[in-house]
Amino acid sequence: MARSMAEATIAPDTVLVREPRSPRYVLQGRAPALQAAARALGLKDVPAMLRAATGTGGTALRLGPFELLLLPGADDPAALQEALGPIPHSLVGVSDRNVTLTLRGPWAARILSGLCPLDFMERVFPVGMATRAPLEKADAVFWRTAPDCFHLEVWRSFGLYAEDAIREVARGVTFASLAI
Repeated sequence: MARSMAEATIAPDTVLVREPRSPRYVLQGRAPALQAAARALGLKDVPAMLRAATGTGGTALRLGPFELLLLPGADDPAALQEALGPIPHSLVGVSDRNVTLTLRGPWAARILSGLCPLDFMERVFPVGMATRAPLEKADAVFWRTAPDCFHLEVWRSFGLYAEDAIREVARGVTFASLAI
C-alpha cells in the first residue's frame, strides 16, 4: 500500500518532503559528452567531481569521472540528445526509477548522519556537494542545496523504507534534543 506524503514535520523545524515526479537522466561518457550535456543545461562547464551546478536548463550532479545525474527543467530529452549528437555516450532516463526526498531544517544533517557514514558537517559536506552513498541499506544520492537542506535521490522501491528510516532517526534526535 503506497503512502502519499506532501510535507511532514519530523523534528523541531525540520521537514521531510517527497517531491513530485521530475525528469532525470544518467549520462555516462567521456569529457566531450559531459561537456555537451552541461552546455545543453546552460552551464559553462561540467561540474567538478562530487559537485552540482545549475544552469538555465537544469542541474547536473557529477557523481563520477564519466557520470552525470541530469535534472533538466523539462521532461523532453530532445535537447540533450541533440546536444550529444554523434558523441559516444549512454543517456538513460531514470525518471520512474527514482524518488526525490527533500530534508530541510536545523536537524537535517544530524538526521542523515544517523543513516549514512558520511560526515554532513557543512565544512566537510558544503553546499553544492553531491555524492552517492548508502542511506541505511539503500543506495542514495545526497546533494546539499542549502546549509540546512538536502536533496536525496533514492530508488523508488526503497522510497518508503528511506522515509521510515529518516523518521525513525528524527524521533531519536528529537528525543535527545528534549533531554538536553
